[in-house]
Amino acid sequence: MQADMISADYLALDSEYVLHTYGRMPVVPDHGKNEELWDVDGKHYYDFTAGIGVNALGYSDPGWVKAVTEQAAKIQHVSNYYVSPVNAELAKALCEAAGMARAFFVNSGAEANECAIKVARKFGEKKGANVIVTLENSFHGRTLTTLAATGQPGFHELFRPLTEGFVHVPGNDLSALENAIDESVCAVLLETVQGEGGVVPMDGAYLKDVRRLCDEKGVLLMLDEVQAGVGRTGDFYSYQGAGIQPDVVTTAKGLAGGLPMAACLVAAPLRDIFSPGMNGTTFGSNPVASAGALEVVRRVSRPEFLQEVREKGAYMAEKLRAMPNVELVRGRGLMLGILVKGQDAHSVQEKCAENGLLVLTAKEAVRFLPPLTITKAGIDAGLAIFENVIR
Repeated sequence: MQADMISADYLALDSEYVLHTYGRMPVVPDHGKNEELWDVDGKHYYDFTAGIGVNALGYSDPGWVKAVTEQAAKIQHVSNYYVSPVNAELAKALCEAAGMARAFFVNSGAEANECAIKVARKFGEKKGANVIVTLENSFHGRTLTTLAATGQPGFHELFRPLTEGFVHVPGNDLSALENAIDESVCAVLLETVQGEGGVVPMDGAYLKDVRRLCDEKGVLLMLDEVQAGVGRTGDFYSYQGAGIQPDVVTTAKGLAGGLPMAACLVAAPLRDIFSPGMNGTTFGSNPVASAGALEVVRRVSRPEFLQEVREKGAYMAEKLRAMPNVELVRGRGLMLGILVKGQDAHSVQEKCAENGLLVLTAKEAVRFLPPLTITKAGIDAGLAIFENVIR
């Protein structure tokens, strides 16, 4: 970066040369440490976004930095014609932590969900079943196929025709799901917590009933853990808190601690669902991303780490519920959505940024996805800003 350039200069460059697909905040980050962030002008922020849940270990975590830099100095990329040692180690650690059998590594949550959809279609091929049931208010990605899987019509309107073969039903409504599963259905795909839908959790009893129903109907249960996974809710994967085991899991966001990596995990009965040539990726299994992910998985999967996430999430939720003008707090662990009385979520987001706190929105909710390593001091400082803003 040029030393004499300021935020306004970078915002102008971005506006001129980058496609206008994002509603940018006027913030240009430069460097950070755990939950704290400084922009190119030196302004300080507490970051309750973690790159939309990506920076699981916060900014510049020493162990993570060591893992990725050492790997980058050895070899930065190897094609999938060969075996990456660090990726093989990661596959074992991730499958063991998730209770799954095999992993296919890609670069984004949408790609992981595309892989899951291919698994489901391949599973249903012999009996001619190719329909996948998803939930209303869901979000599964921005490719044409994962947009079709997404149960929000607003995402569909500009990009038709979308991929066929998806049916949407209300969440937490077992009878609606049961009525939707006929002989054409091969799988059910759902988020245990609908992140982009406004941080809306599925009930634990509902998830257990969905597992039972899928077994009875002979269809796959596929869980999109792109945002809720990797410790975010206080369990390594949120389905573990519900006491169920899916057939397919998709994971991304915090997996590699800030590098682009995602995975589609399959249970033992599906371990041989694909043969060579049925799926592929150029950058999936990248050694540098794998090194970062291995550091994340080894640390986040520890019971004591997950217990701290639960405690921090409960502490934040308790303090939020005690604030004036907070109407509702929902979510699990460090994945929280807050409804503020009489205030637009985007206006709250803008005011928070002006005052040194970065937050997210999801529909009508203000959304918190801080790093899992956030300190109590960082929680208190950020919440003090938030309370002042919503007053």
